[in-house]
Amino acid sequence: MGVIEVDVARFLQDLHALRAIGAAGVGKGVVRPAYSKADIAARDWLAVRMRDAGLAPVFDDMGSLFGLASGRSVLLGSHTDTQPEGGWLDGALGVIAALEVARASREAGGPPVSVVSFQDEEGRFGVTTGSAVWSGVLSAMQAAQLQDKDGVILDAARAAMGARLGARVYPARFSAFVEMHIEQGPVLDQAGEKIGVVEAIVGIRDMTISFTGQQNHAGTTPMALRRDAFQALSAFNSVINDRFRNIVTPDTVWTIGFVELHPGAHSIVPGRVRFSMQWRDGDAERLARMEAVIRETAEEIASEMGMALELGDMLGIEPVAMDAELRNVLAVAAEGEVPGKWRHMPSGALHDASNVAGLMPAAMLFVPSIGGISHAFDEDTDEADLVTGLQVLARAVSALG
Repeated sequence: MGVIEVDVARFLQDLHALRAIGAAGVGKGVVRPAYSKADIAARDWLAVRMRDAGLAPVFDDMGSLFGLASGRSVLLGSHTDTQPEGGWLDGALGVIAALEVARASREAGGPPVSVVSFQDEEGRFGVTTGSAVWSGVLSAMQAAQLQDKDGVILDAARAAMGARLGARVYPARFSAFVEMHIEQGPVLDQAGEKIGVVEAIVGIRDMTISFTGQQNHAGTTPMALRRDAFQALSAFNSVINDRFRNIVTPDTVWTIGFVELHPGAHSIVPGRVRFSMQWRDGDAERLARMEAVIRETAEEIASEMGMALELGDMLGIEPVAMDAELRNVLAVAAEGEVPGKWRHMPSGALHDASNVAGLMPAAMLFVPSIGGISHAFDEDTDEADLVTGLQVLARAVSALG
């Protein structure tokens, strides 16, 4: 058969309908954290759309929603949960594009296509939790006891999904996985290119560090006598940036994204600070070298400043190369749709495809993010670029069939 003919208007209508569930009221922002009322409502809405498309919607034990085609099929999708202040396309684009390609392929008598929206990709409870459990990277028992930043246990939050849960979806029923996503970075937008074919997804490491000094009065405690936990964090941040200089590459990133001071009052020298340290790179050896520097630096700062140090468990996923044959299929499709306006590129963000790649051939397709903005209410992509991505995905699935 020829290239699957997608219905662009139907695709955009569904994408905007999903955006309305959990709309933040600020631009195109969306708030749908995993297992929230908005998240569950979005999954219920999607299940109806899947059924209307001739797919069988089922929820696994984690709450990931699969729309299953008959027989062995290609699996397309991403996730529909969001960051606490999320954009409308992060994850949702890949799910709705998958739905449209599955629907259009069925209407045209093309290859069977199944769809998935994995649960908790955004990490309310962990790192790509739903796909990690489905792929065996994380056990269901371990996942059940994960806690969010407010101390809520995953098992308790998951209970809100009630009787929906429980289907067993076996990876063997799928021949391959393709995830379409916004880039979440500036490369395609700055280059004026329309498509990125992902070569590999970077590895990620994430741990919590705590310094404990001495809580004291902010007006009467001389500076020289303070054991100020925040100053320990400040010193750590300065030193770590300097020490990374001879280890990292321009593609390496690291972030202190969460800081909690105790007791957090204007007139009290903070006695304790707990903060996150996350780093990403495509080379597992470099990630390990960075970990060693982080641990060594934290120990030195604690010793020099009279702090007690606590290092939390380290979470992470190894760098993952995308399947070479699938990448080639996407590259041919991109060249056929937008000649010369696409590139091979790495993914600096973590995605469900990292986990699924351990089960079957997996690949990813990027479309531009305006200004490189994501994980924010300002996240957006020109609708023409969304459509281009959809058409490249449809062209690739046609070739796979």
